[in-house]
Amino acid sequence: MTSGAPLRRLGTADAVVLGLAAMLGTGVFAVWTPAAAAAGPWLLLSVLLAAVVATCNAASTADLAVAHPESGGGYVYGHERLSPGAGRLAGVAFVVGKLSSAAAAAGVFGGYVLPSQPLTAAIPAVVVVSVLNSAGVRWTARGAYTLVGGTLVVLLAVVVVGLFGPGPDASVAPAVEPPPGVGEPSVLGVLTAAGLVFFAFAGYARIATLAGEVVDPGRTLRRAIGLALGIALATYVLVAVALLVGLGSARLAVEPSPLVVLVDTNGANALGVLVRVGAAVAAGSALLSVLVGVSRTGVAMARRGDLPAWLGRIGRRGTPYRADAVGGLVAVALTVLTGPAAAIALSACSVLVYYAVINLAALRLPAEARRWPRWTAWLGLVLCLGLAVLLPPVPVLATTAALAVGWTAVTLLRPRWGRA
Repeated sequence: MTSGAPLRRLGTADAVVLGLAAMLGTGVFAVWTPAAAAAGPWLLLSVLLAAVVATCNAASTADLAVAHPESGGGYVYGHERLSPGAGRLAGVAFVVGKLSSAAAAAGVFGGYVLPSQPLTAAIPAVVVVSVLNSAGVRWTARGAYTLVGGTLVVLLAVVVVGLFGPGPDASVAPAVEPPPGVGEPSVLGVLTAAGLVFFAFAGYARIATLAGEVVDPGRTLRRAIGLALGIALATYVLVAVALLVGLGSARLAVEPSPLVVLVDTNGANALGVLVRVGAAVAAGSALLSVLVGVSRTGVAMARRGDLPAWLGRIGRRGTPYRADAVGGLVAVALTVLTGPAAAIALSACSVLVYYAVINLAALRLPAEARRWPRWTAWLGLVLCLGLAVLLPPVPVLATTAALAVGWTAVTLLRPRWGRA
C-alpha cells in the first residue's frame, strides 16, 4: 500500500462526462413531479432560476478550483479562504448532500429495475458501484462515457415524443388525484421548485472534487465545468418543455414516473421500456459519479485531521479504497431509511448550503485570481441560502440537524483522529 497522492490522468472530456454522469442521473428522471407540484405551469421558470444559481456557483467553483488544484472541492476552499470551521461545514454539507443523492439514485434504480422490491436491487447496486470506484477513476470515467451517451439518447427520444405527440389526453386519469392547491402557480412555488431542480444541476461539484486527478487543472477545470453545465441546461430545458407539452402541468405534478407516462400516453409503449432501462442506467451512472466525489472529499478531510486518518489511505491503484467502502456503507443505510423523494430534498438543501460556503470563499479571492465578477458570487450566495430555506420544511429541519450534529462531532473529535 501507499499513501501517495492520486494520479493526474483525467482530461477535459473525462471531467465533463463524469460531471454529466452526476447531473444527468437521478434528477432528470425523478425531480419533475415534486417540482411541478410546487411550480405548476411555471415549471420552466424554476428550471431557468436553478440554472442561474448553478451558473453563479459554477463560476465561483471554477475560480476556486484553479486557485486550489487539489481534491476536496468546497471543503478545501472554505478551509483555505475562510476558516477551518467553514471548511468543515462545507465538507459535512457535501458528504451529507451527496450521500443523500446516492441514496436517491439507488432508490430510482431499484424502483425501475424491480418495482415490487426496490431495495433488493438498490442495495447491490451501491455495493457494486463502490467496488468499481475502488478499481480506479480512469475505469469509472470510461464506463461513464457509455452511461451518459445512453441517457442522452433516451432523453432525446422522450423530447421528440413530448413535443411532436398529440399532447395531454384529458380522458386519461392520472395515477393519483392531486390534492387541492397542488400545481397551482405562485412565486413561492417557483422558488421552492427551483431549489428542488437545483438538485439535478449539482453534479458539476463532482468535477471540482477531482481537481487533484485532472491534467492541467487551470485549463481543464474551467472548461469542463462550463461545458458540463451548458449541456445539462439544454437537456433539462428540452425535457421540461416536452413534459409540459406532452402531459400538462396538472398531470405532471402527480405522476411518479412522468417520462414513462409521457411515452406510454403517446402510444410509444416500446419506448416506455427503453425509458425504464435508461432511468436505471442513469441512476447507476449517478452512483458511479457521486460516490467518487464523496470519497475524495473524505480523503481531503482526513488529511487535514477532520476525519480519521485511516480514511485518507490511498491504495496501489491510486484510489482511496477505505473512503470508497465507508461511503458505500453509509449510502446503503440511507437507501434503506429514506425514499427517493425525501433523499432528493435532503440532498438539495445540503448542497445549497455547500455552495453558499463556496460563494463566500470566492469573495475572498484576489482580483487577479478571478475570471468572474464579484457580483456573481454575491448573487450565488444569496440565492443558495434563499432557496435552501424555501424548500419543504421537513428536509430543511433534517438538513439543519444533520449539519449541526456532523459539524459538532467533527470539531470535537478531530484532536483524536490525527492527520493522514
